[in-house]
Amino acid sequence: MAGCCEVVAEGETSAAATAQVEPSLRSRRRKMELQQFKFTSVPLQENKLQQQQSRKRQRMEQRLPRDCKGAVQSCYNDVEEEEFEVEEEEVIKDSKRGKCGIDLNLKAPEKVAGEGAKFGFTSVCGRRRDMEDAVSIRPRFLGPNQDCHFFGVFDGHGCSHVAARCKARMHEIVKSEVEKANMDEESWKEALGRSFSLMDAEAQTYTEPAPPNTCRCELQMPQCDAVGSTAVVAVVSPDKIVVSNCGDSRAVLCRNGVAIPLSSDHKPDRPDELERIERAGGRVIYWDGPRVLGVLAMSRAIGDNYLKPYVIPEPEVKIVDREEQDECLILASDGLWDVVSNETACGVARMCLRAQHQQTTPGCEKVSGGWGEGSSKACLDASILLTKLALARHSSDNVSVVVIDLKKIKDDEQVLL
Repeated sequence: MAGCCEVVAEGETSAAATAQVEPSLRSRRRKMELQQFKFTSVPLQENKLQQQQSRKRQRMEQRLPRDCKGAVQSCYNDVEEEEFEVEEEEVIKDSKRGKCGIDLNLKAPEKVAGEGAKFGFTSVCGRRRDMEDAVSIRPRFLGPNQDCHFFGVFDGHGCSHVAARCKARMHEIVKSEVEKANMDEESWKEALGRSFSLMDAEAQTYTEPAPPNTCRCELQMPQCDAVGSTAVVAVVSPDKIVVSNCGDSRAVLCRNGVAIPLSSDHKPDRPDELERIERAGGRVIYWDGPRVLGVLAMSRAIGDNYLKPYVIPEPEVKIVDREEQDECLILASDGLWDVVSNETACGVARMCLRAQHQQTTPGCEKVSGGWGEGSSKACLDASILLTKLALARHSSDNVSVVVIDLKKIKDDEQVLL
C-alpha cells in the first residue's frame, strides 16, 4: 500500500508539476502572440494615417484656392499642432530650413524695375484658413529719374479684396497726390493723408468684379461693408524715410543696433484712440481683447464702413532723416509683431545683413532676376527667418515681412552695381 501510495503521490506530484508548467507556457505563448500583434499593427496604423492625410489633401484641393500670389507658400497646413513646438535657437541657426515642421517653397515675386533699393519680403498664410495679407513694392514709383521707392504691407480682415485693392492702387494714389504738392515735410503729411482717404473711398465704392475664387466675403461681392485692411506705407528716398500707418501693422527702423519704431499701433485701448471713439459715440468692449463695439481689434483701418465714424482711415505720418548708422527698415503685419518684439526683429535682420556684407564683395549682393531686380538675398533671408520665428512662436495670423537694406553704397562700390 505504501508503494502504491507512493506511486500515486508521485503521479499526483508530476501531474501538479505539469499543471504548473502548462499555464506558464500558455502565458508565454499569449505574450508572444500579443507582441507579434503589436508589431504587425504599426504598418496598419501608418496606412491608416496615410489614408487620413490623403483624404485631407483631397478636401484641401476641393476648397477654393488661396490668394497667396507673390507669397511664400508653406506645406504645414495639414501638420498637427505639436510639430510647431521648436526651440527658437534652432530657428535662428538655420535660415533656409527650420525644424518647425515648415518647408518654405520659395516663389519669386513679380519682377520690379529699378536700382538703388535692396529689399526682400516674405508673406505666408500661417495658421489661418485664408490669406488676407498683401505686399506692394514699387521701386522708383515717382518716375525712373527719381530715386524714391514705395513699400507697403496691407493686413486685410473679413476678406482679402480690400488689401488686394490697396496693393494695386495705393502707390498710384500716393504718386498722384505727391506730384500735386511740394516736397516739404508738411506737404508729404497732407498728401499721404489725402491718399489714405481716397483709398478708403475707392475701397468702399468700386464695383469691379473680384477675380474668380479669391473673394470669400458675404455673397462673394467686393463691396461688402464688413471688410477692411490695415496699411503701413514707407516711402524711402536717399535722404528721407516717410512712414504712414493706419492700423496695427508696424514699421521699425534699425539704427546702429537700436530698434526705433516709426509707427504706433492703433489699438482701441490706446488712451487717445479710446477717447476719440467715445467722443464719437462708440464704445470699446473687451471681447478677447479690446475691440471697437466688441468687433474690430484696431481703431483705424481702410474700409470697415459699418464701423464708421469710430474706425477711421486717417493715418499717422512720421518723417525721419536718413543717417549713416541706418541699417534696415522692417515693415510687417501684426502676425509678426504679436509674438516678436521690435528689438528681436532688428537683431535678426541685422545679423543676416551683416553676415551678407562680410561674405560678399561689393556689387555681388544685388540679385538680377532670382527674386526680382533690386531685391537682396540677405534681405530675403532676414524676412524668411523672421517669418519662421513668428510661426515657431505660434503666431495665429497671416505673417508678412518686408526688410529694406538702408546701408548707403559708397562711391567706389556704386560703380560696380
